[in-house]
Amino acid sequence: MRSEVTVTFHNHPPLRMDLNEVQPMPHDVARSWLDQQFTQMGCEPLRPTGKLLTADKVLVVAQAAGPQHFAQADWAQAFARAASAALAKPVVHIDVPAMSISY
Repeated sequence: MRSEVTVTFHNHPPLRMDLNEVQPMPHDVARSWLDQQFTQMGCEPLRPTGKLLTADKVLVVAQAAGPQHFAQADWAQAFARAASAALAKPVVHIDVPAMSISY
């Protein structure tokens, strides 16, 4: 089965990270990695209530990272592994300009 994470930014070609030959990240490790990135990048919750869904966290971390972080292969691979594991989906598309995630 295909496993990949794609991130789309405005005025950039889609960034595709293939996870077919990569060891899956454990769910709890993935959530912890995303929490750490969320804090380090100074991200803010999307919802005015402050409630932060896992999908929202993945989206705002991708937005804060921008194409610059995704240009770093190790970081991009870690993000892809964490996003796929935290969302429990083998194929994830993150559209940053539209602020949406599809599976």
